[in-house]
Amino acid sequence: MRHFLDFEKPIAALEGKVEELRHMSSDGSINIADEIGKLQSRIERELKQTYEKLGPWEKVQVARHPDRPRVSTIINQLFDDFTPLAGDRNYAEDYAVIGGMARFRGQGVMVMGTEKGSSTEERIKRNFGMARPEGYRKAARLMELAGRFGLPVLSFVDTAGAYPGRGAEERGQAEAIATAIRACLRLPTPMVASIIGEGGSGGAIALATGNRVVMFEHAIYSVISPEGCASILWRSSEHAKEAAEALRITSAHMKDLGVIDAIVTEPLGGAHRDPLAAISDLGNACADQLAALSQMDGPNLMADREEKYLSMGDGRTG
Repeated sequence: MRHFLDFEKPIAALEGKVEELRHMSSDGSINIADEIGKLQSRIERELKQTYEKLGPWEKVQVARHPDRPRVSTIINQLFDDFTPLAGDRNYAEDYAVIGGMARFRGQGVMVMGTEKGSSTEERIKRNFGMARPEGYRKAARLMELAGRFGLPVLSFVDTAGAYPGRGAEERGQAEAIATAIRACLRLPTPMVASIIGEGGSGGAIALATGNRVVMFEHAIYSVISPEGCASILWRSSEHAKEAAEALRITSAHMKDLGVIDAIVTEPLGGAHRDPLAAISDLGNACADQLAALSQMDGPNLMADREEKYLSMGDGRTG
């Protein structure tokens, strides 16, 4: 059963009528196939009009849609011979971070990402994509391993942020995030990061400090969630819509600011309506970015990252 967002209610009503017609037996008075065709055309027009004028708050809802492509699905669709690697060699395995060696269009790579999960049981197991220190230390370990074996790194980010629990803080959450960011910056091989849903604060940056960053059209990338920002500025999460607009969190904002390098267009109605097509387009975008970096050696790749991130905010980007 398709999940509809609040602003998609007119579309939901039309699709409900289509389902009713499909279960009707025709008595000859109406051409059911013709009526369904007319309704499908209306649905497409409604989707186009709705998604062309999405505001930042609506984009937040789309980015959090439960049917958006997950990292596990992306790995299954885009990569061959995936060999998962577990644990941080210090404390434990973190199921919020998936990573391992694989082949991407015939090339050996290291792939990793934050996984929210799909079912209730999986979401609990993966802590809703919010990594603990061991997850970020695992990511750093995999990047160091990629450097030793000369493997490019492809990362996929979908997280509300790093887990803020007491245990995580006691085990050094901030230090673990910083260690992962340092591992990104020191990587002697190409790194392409993708923001596929939510890109929340340092928990996202820890896996996204790449040479190139691409972002799904309706994904978001922000230092804080709109609800968190509203709770600080207005003392109420009811102002989340205003916060989303003030934060400039959409892919268009990120491109204008020079934070990302390319926007991956989503299928009509969002990636959740056609995940396989969205994943295919994401794969093409990653391949294009990886190809552009293929001739750069280790020192130049590290210098490229240094220039990219040090120039943010000084007028040289955006």
